[in-house]
Amino acid sequence: MPVEVSGMLDQTLLNRVQDPEVRQAIRLLANLFEEALTENDTLKAEIQRLKDEINRLKGEHGDPGAKRKRPEPDKTDDHSSEAERKERKPRNKREKNANLNVDRTETLEMDKADLPPDAQFKCYETVLIQDLVFKAETVEVQRARYYSASTGRTYLTPLPPGCTTGFGPNVKAIALTLHHLGNVSQKALHTLFLNVGLDISAGQISNLLIKGQDAFHQEKREIGLAGLSSTPWQQIDDTFTSVDGVNHHAHVICNPLYSRYETLAHKDRLSVLDVLLNGQARAFVLTPEVLASEAICKLPQKWQRALAGWPQFERWDEATVTKMIDTKLPTLSPQGRKSLLEQMAVAAYQSQGNVPVIDMLICDDAPQFPGLTEAIALCWVHDARHYTKLVPHLDCHRETQTEFRKRYWAYYDRLLEYRKAPTVPMREALWRDFDDLFVPTTPYEHLNFRIKQTAANKDELLQVLDRPEIPLHNNASELAVRFRVRKRDVSFGPRTRDGVAAWDTFQTIAATAKKLGVSFMAYITDRITQKNALPSLSSIITERANTLRPATT
Repeated sequence: MPVEVSGMLDQTLLNRVQDPEVRQAIRLLANLFEEALTENDTLKAEIQRLKDEINRLKGEHGDPGAKRKRPEPDKTDDHSSEAERKERKPRNKREKNANLNVDRTETLEMDKADLPPDAQFKCYETVLIQDLVFKAETVEVQRARYYSASTGRTYLTPLPPGCTTGFGPNVKAIALTLHHLGNVSQKALHTLFLNVGLDISAGQISNLLIKGQDAFHQEKREIGLAGLSSTPWQQIDDTFTSVDGVNHHAHVICNPLYSRYETLAHKDRLSVLDVLLNGQARAFVLTPEVLASEAICKLPQKWQRALAGWPQFERWDEATVTKMIDTKLPTLSPQGRKSLLEQMAVAAYQSQGNVPVIDMLICDDAPQFPGLTEAIALCWVHDARHYTKLVPHLDCHRETQTEFRKRYWAYYDRLLEYRKAPTVPMREALWRDFDDLFVPTTPYEHLNFRIKQTAANKDELLQVLDRPEIPLHNNASELAVRFRVRKRDVSFGPRTRDGVAAWDTFQTIAATAKKLGVSFMAYITDRITQKNALPSLSSIITERANTLRPATT
């Protein structure tokens, strides 16, 4: 689009038009022009994609650098709002070497031949030098063997804890640390270990990383239980993970004290429920609330009457309830079956007592989350991202978008202040001012559509007014997702169920240890050697849980 056309439609010139009908007509034409330009950009990008695909099918190369043309050079695909909402914090530079423990002391003397004859000793100057010792060590272990004629058995002294398949505990601890914390691939680990002198095969490294991890899997379950108990609200997100070449979904549930990973085949409502159940098997219960739910009321009357005859408040496993549906509701539609199973599973989750029942999820506006918990709190950063994705072509629309985003983040800052010191007058003002801010009356129709979407989510976005302890955004779960994405970029994905379990378990332990200020390597070494000198991560979560609960008066 010619620059002069864009400049002719800036807000200042529009405001000079005196006749309101003419001004309204110009604004209508501007929005039609904006719509046409946006659609044109979309079609150009699609045409280029199709050309590249045709070239690929013909054995040629597409245009790897083909990108959608932007109207302004400062418009990018970066939709981050961090610069707009970033809080300025005082910089506190930590004292260098403040947390170091001295392992040994060496004294260095100077050769007197290098000194003048009259040089006199004054003192020693202390310098701390950090170093690493990384080398292979082969230990010949003499194990005492005994034979008892009375029992007919041979008795052999057991190896120290953690020594398995010819390798000591440090080999396993270093392999786990580099693989899960440092994102070193199995192939790179094999190369490294061979380079330092270990005689180890690729299969043995795989076994060290995957096999015999039952104790750590149990720790993961305990972390999940403690994490769910620590707050009645949880943050949740997901990302894809390939399992033996098939796309699965890595779910992350977390709060400031822990992060837990669950890789499942799907990301539907029942899968999210599995995450909330922390590994407990699904159950299904029919209750009056299920029968009265909107989803069940949409079923044909004959199926509603049939369901009314089922036993209520009885817990069934999935195989039993599936057989009942096949027998008593044989022609129920797939969508109706799905809705029924979801409603019954949610009822069973909310009535069980083995796993803490969460009353609020902090998440994005994906359709699988509503209905699982009593309340949903939507992420303000996710909502703001929609406004950042708008790419207006006309100056008048760019000015409108910029002005609105300033007001948006000013309101967000007020919510942050409310969290720090909530008061009733502030709450009432914020609730009222939300309606004043999110009114779709701007001259930019794409922006108006987005404002309507935000206004419709008022209750979910303003949960913080009743629960000031909850965060305004879901960044914690997004950062946890990024931890999985980085590992996925290096190792692509696990290939077996044991591999999936290992990824989930050790990423859970690593992410949780970081939040709690615990060394991942020290922790797993302590557990591999069975010294158990360090407190469990789950006990630390339980101990610190009070810091996340609102003060009672």
